[in-house]
Amino acid sequence: MTPLLLFLLPLFLLTLTIMFFLIRRDRHFPILLVGYSCDLPDAQRRCTSDVCEYLGLRTRIYNDESCDFMRAIYRKSGLGEEAYGPPYVFQPLQDLGKKHPSAIQEAEEGLFSVVSSVLHKTDVPPHKISFVLVACSMFSPSPSLSSMLVKRFGFAQSVKTYTLSGMGCSAGTMCIDTASHLLRKEPGYALIVVTESMGVNWYFGNNRHMLVTNCIFRVGSAALILTSDPTQRPKAKMEVVLTQRTHHGADDSAYGAAIQMDDEDGMVGVALTKDLIRVAGTSLRRHISTLAPHVLPLSEMVRYAYRVAKSYLSRDKKATSMQVPDFTKAFEHICFHAGGKAVIDSVGKLMKFDRGVLEPARMTLHRFGNTSSSLVFYELAYFEAKGRIKKGDRVWMLAFGTGFKACSVVWRALKDSSMDPDNPWINCIHRYPVS
Repeated sequence: MTPLLLFLLPLFLLTLTIMFFLIRRDRHFPILLVGYSCDLPDAQRRCTSDVCEYLGLRTRIYNDESCDFMRAIYRKSGLGEEAYGPPYVFQPLQDLGKKHPSAIQEAEEGLFSVVSSVLHKTDVPPHKISFVLVACSMFSPSPSLSSMLVKRFGFAQSVKTYTLSGMGCSAGTMCIDTASHLLRKEPGYALIVVTESMGVNWYFGNNRHMLVTNCIFRVGSAALILTSDPTQRPKAKMEVVLTQRTHHGADDSAYGAAIQMDDEDGMVGVALTKDLIRVAGTSLRRHISTLAPHVLPLSEMVRYAYRVAKSYLSRDKKATSMQVPDFTKAFEHICFHAGGKAVIDSVGKLMKFDRGVLEPARMTLHRFGNTSSSLVFYELAYFEAKGRIKKGDRVWMLAFGTGFKACSVVWRALKDSSMDPDNPWINCIHRYPVS
């Protein structure tokens, strides 16, 4: 065999191998965030502490102990005086039995508003939407919420719709993960809409585990448009770098930490048990252990391994278990679900976050309350209203919810942030942060 053939044959085989690999592999499209919107309800829906107390007392359902308990929870909740209540609690007393029409009204007000806003600001026509994903844990009517949007906005007959229920506060990030997998198989646009039905799940009883939800959960909705069309990169705000999901529901305490159930008198509510904070901490540890190898720089992984080994050799089991990597080395900005003041404190202590890292979560809880699955997008809007996100910055979005589930979305900013005209903080950001 001539020297020329000896040279060309391996080159030919290498070329065939590369061509075979390119043909067989799945096509991989970048997932881009074209835009998002968060709902800002009317000022008349503000549910201050006084309004909340009046709405409860007028029903004459709650006993004195329950009223004192709710006052104490509200004072410690971290909520301010500007969060919004559902239309259900504001209707006349004689209409409180009519939950379904009020739930439809609440859904339409939130969903229609944010979808109209995000379609307008991104200039994406409805017929271009390939996928519609709607997440609402506690309300699943028929026809579905996604069908309501198809009817209202006239999406194409070929649109594929998904309605997620029972996913808890992690549903928004779960939708991003699901939409990313769908869009990586074919180019197009995905509309994600996340909300929660607060009115239909307002608790009228005296079980303390269930009364907590009345004190901290408030109304909010968000919508975002993702695309896998690479030509949209100049318009896009951010790109999805990674999504990571973990499910801890095989553990009994994790499964029952937050659960919808009947109380002793047959009243339906969501019970937040005493195990919730402990379960959240344990589940978060397990979740970040799967995420860390994908996002942390090698230098921090080495430092973390050194700290663990050092505490282990000192036979200090508590110190070993308390070691966590420094995730601020991986991300410039962190949005995590601000389920309540106790949750923020617990996450801050576990992750060793300083006050600056916790600020967006605390301020979002103060201004809007716990809006469930949409809350992390209000936090993202806080960063943009403050002008903190710069091109190339990495953003970690972390949410956890009933089940018990955790989901992370890692974004990379494609441009410097700016405050959109429909940013929910636009009229109040100058007052934040508050002490």
